[in-house]
Amino acid sequence: MNKLLSKLPKVDSVLNDYKINEYLKETPRKIVVETIRRVIDLYRYRILKGELSEITYDEILEEIYRQLELSTRPSLRRVINATGTVIHTNLGRSPLSKSALEKIVEIGCRYNNLEYNLEEGKRGSRYSHVEDLLCNITGAEAAMVVNNNAAAVMLVLSTLAKGREVIVSRGQLVEIGGSFRVPLVMEQSGAILKEVGTTNRTHLHDYENAINENTAAILKVHQSNYRILGFTEEVDIESLIALSKKYNLPLIEDIGSGVFIDLSKYGLSYEPTVQNSVKKGVDVITFSGDKLLGGPQAGIIVGKKKYIDAMKKNQLTRALRIDKFTLAALEETLRLYLDEEKAVKEIPILNMLTISREVLKKRAQKLSRMIKKQISEDRVNVTIKMDFSTVGGGAMPLETIPTYVVALEPKRKRVEEVENELRKKEIPVIVRISKDVILLDVRTIFEDDYEVIADNLNSIL
Repeated sequence: MNKLLSKLPKVDSVLNDYKINEYLKETPRKIVVETIRRVIDLYRYRILKGELSEITYDEILEEIYRQLELSTRPSLRRVINATGTVIHTNLGRSPLSKSALEKIVEIGCRYNNLEYNLEEGKRGSRYSHVEDLLCNITGAEAAMVVNNNAAAVMLVLSTLAKGREVIVSRGQLVEIGGSFRVPLVMEQSGAILKEVGTTNRTHLHDYENAINENTAAILKVHQSNYRILGFTEEVDIESLIALSKKYNLPLIEDIGSGVFIDLSKYGLSYEPTVQNSVKKGVDVITFSGDKLLGGPQAGIIVGKKKYIDAMKKNQLTRALRIDKFTLAALEETLRLYLDEEKAVKEIPILNMLTISREVLKKRAQKLSRMIKKQISEDRVNVTIKMDFSTVGGGAMPLETIPTYVVALEPKRKRVEEVENELRKKEIPVIVRISKDVILLDVRTIFEDDYEVIADNLNSIL
């Protein structure tokens, strides 16, 4: 043990290493010294525990290099999504369009008219930059934006129903990612939840029987991330609109993902569009900006002007407001929707969802060739298969979309080892495993990432 302990290097001697000196040019000395000490202390601990029977100076240096690499990497990093889940909640949801990113850079590195009216030369409203666009696209009277859809629902309820009852079907009391639940969001808003019906069946008379002098609104929540099948019944939006008008109550619809384009014409299931709800007469509609819309994280509220104006005066609005970067990206994304063909082509999420099988097959062939070029057959078996992608992001839960995948069967390493190492690369690759085979779904992989995938696999295998 003493012999092994004597082999542990001094911090000063490690600092003289040529590669450590290279790190010192880019990394603060304090971080380098702390990393060296931490690695040496770890080896000392393992020696004293009897876990090591031999160590070398080069081995310790390599571990120090590795730890320095890890300590200097940003925590939030770009990853390659090879899972086939298009709107991946854990992987940042929707990638932004090129024009939206360019707008963020332009606005972010200069002063801008965030809250300045250029026409009148005085203070303006940040919502003005997107309100006209949202009204133009959806047909609504007014619009505003907060930082996410849960915040949007909270603001709407706080403004229209604080201290009063809001009627919701039990079948719509959903939980979204991270254990955020509609009943708890309602509670935080100050509104009182009035549940009606059952989990699988709610009738119009359930809503009507619940209306009393303390009723403030009716809320319909779109079942974005699940479906109840079998013996079911729910009240359609037209009937709820008629009921709300009969009793002079606002009808609020949380539509979830916020679709502006009827995706059924591209071979996907029909998802209710925002425009359809506005046209039918829903008073207030809330939806997300970073799901099927394909923009930045935001909670968008559109509807009748009298309700939106009241929300703008709510003190919560300042706490929930969006910043200049979100506004820049959202405005540019909305501009693309003025031309549907352009939106489908340039908004990555829409492009991924509508891409043809023929194009996907060609991409799978290209990726397969690039992998085979670097890695010999004795190390991995590479094939192309048909499979299914999913929409993700709490949208279209039953939708599966035919796709092509590149299937990898490693011959010298376990599949789990390869998956683990791909995740830990400088540019991590997140894959799917099925029946002991690694699947790379080309639907969600950008073509300029193919080389990175091939290089990563080559170094691992």
